[in-house]
Amino acid sequence: MRNAQATKNTIINESANLFNTQGYKATSISDITKATGLTKGAIYRHFENKGDLEKHALQRLSKVMFGEIGTTIKEAKTFTSKIEAIFLFFENYMDTPLYEGGCPVMNAAVEADDANPVLREQACAMLQQFKDAVSTLIENGIKNNQVKPDADVAFYSTIFIATLEGGIMMSRLQRDKKAITHTIAHLRNIVAEISI
Repeated sequence: MRNAQATKNTIINESANLFNTQGYKATSISDITKATGLTKGAIYRHFENKGDLEKHALQRLSKVMFGEIGTTIKEAKTFTSKIEAIFLFFENYMDTPLYEGGCPVMNAAVEADDANPVLREQACAMLQQFKDAVSTLIENGIKNNQVKPDADVAFYSTIFIATLEGGIMMSRLQRDKKAITHTIAHLRNIVAEISI
């Protein structure tokens, strides 16, 4: 049983890396067999189909990303330091990515069209999880008198996430940290404006 779980974890980890770097559509089961050293039969013993494997791989990428951000947020004590933990995660991502290929939320969102409703649904769930986390930070900041009480939670959580995702996309495309550095500098000004 332990070996079966270890094999499944290997398949998920290798697939997650391939999907995030090569893309979900472009990655074939043959690519996964090469990366894992396993046969197609071994892969299909653990997963119903490629779509099932994509789902598990994206869940793994999501767990790694939110686990890393969540740990630093928990250690921070104030709204400003908690939101700063998110900013630093994105800023440091260019130098020390958790995985190759960029942000898994953005990568899945780019590929998630009407032809792959499962991937789209999962990408939406990841985005919602991220938005809920940022919204909670702002709401707690309001409750703890660290954020202005009239701050529009939905508005600011959307602005923070859209700006960070856009900044990381531009920086990765240009292979340069300027875009993410500039977007974070702008977001820090917004944090200062809504903080008490």
